[in-house]
Order: sequence, then C-alpha cells, then structure tokens
Amino acid sequence: MTEASLKLLLIVPHPDDEVYGASGTMMDLIGEGHRCGLVTLTRGEAGRTLGLCDGPEELARMRAVELRACLDVIGVQVREQHAFPDKYLKDQPLDTLAEVARDAMLRHRPETVLTFPPNGSNGHPDHVTTHRAVRQAWDSLPGAERPRLWYYANPTPPENGALREQWLAPNILRDVTHHTGRKLRAIGCHRTQALSTVDFLRHFAHRITQETFHEVQG
Repeated sequence: MTEASLKLLLIVPHPDDEVYGASGTMMDLIGEGHRCGLVTLTRGEAGRTLGLCDGPEELARMRAVELRACLDVIGVQVREQHAFPDKYLKDQPLDTLAEVARDAMLRHRPETVLTFPPNGSNGHPDHVTTHRAVRQAWDSLPGAERPRLWYYANPTPPENGALREQWLAPNILRDVTHHTGRKLRAIGCHRTQALSTVDFLRHFAHRITQETFHEVQG
C-alpha cells in the first residue's frame, strides 16, 4: 500500500450507515495514524423528517450537515457523497453504481473496503443494491489489486427466514468500548435519524461497544 492509500474505505448508501457499525473501528485506525474514507451514494432525502424540516430537499441538506458533523467527530479524512435517488437505488443501472465503487477503489487504493452483506443486514433495498454494486466492482479488479472486503455482520442470525438464508457470521470482532462516549456523540449528530437510533439501541445495544464484520475469503 502506498502512502496515499486508505486503511479503510466504506461504501454505503445513506448518511448514518457509517456510524452505528464502524465508527469505533475508524476511530481506532485514525488514532493509529491511518487514513479512512467514506463514499455515500445518496443524500438520504427519502427519510423521515421528524418535523425538523420541510420536504425531501431540505432533509437532504440537513442530513449533509449532520454527516459532516458526524465525520468530524470520527475524524474521517476522505469524504465523498453522491446524489443517486434515496430509496430507489435498485432502479439505477447496476453497472453505473459499480463503476462509482470501482473508481473509488482505484483512486483511493484502500487496504480494506467495507459495505453491506448480501442480505443488506436488514433487507433494505438500497443496502442490498449497494452490496451488489460493491461486490461487482471488487470482482472486476485483478486479484492482485483487490482490497480486503468486509461486510457488516451481526453475530445474531436474523429472525426473518429470507434474511437468515443469506446471513454471514462475523469472523472479525473488534472491542471499541474505549470509544463509547465518542461513538455516541457521533451517532447523536444524525438528529433526523433519532428513531433509527432508538431502534438500534433497543435491539443492538451490544454493538455500541463491539463492532463485528465478515471478511470475504478469496
């Protein structure tokens, strides 16, 4: 890896997809002197406003501010945000999305790329489509040029049968307890995602202190 390369590059669809499952890991890596990056494919304009703003365009602008604040807390150095339509990634040409991911890998030369698993973690169509695009981009690279490929991986299999069929158990576990306060501050930057945060804490509170991933082999 060259000096200009990234230690870890996240490619995810929405603002806030970076924070719940990987912010502690990024804090660790950045604290060790490495560089981390984030590619966000949408502006998150299809989310709930919670009465904080009026309409999709204002929500998109607000979420951009939230994302910048979150990444400032984490310390992420490389930040790219695209404007593919939130909630409708599945309707975009997969080759176009894959080319965005491939271009990011070639430009930033990450040691590791992180994205969603085949089932999108929770079945969200944007998560699943992003997985397909990143995997297509990764597969298109010559073997010697491929970064390591990580997926978000919940240690507990999903209750939903269809999601469980594509579930991949974690093979990387990272204890980020020492970043608990800072991670919660980063999560709190995404004010418009308050309901998502509450749901995450209700169901996956253990993942505040433990971040788990599945590394693809071969």
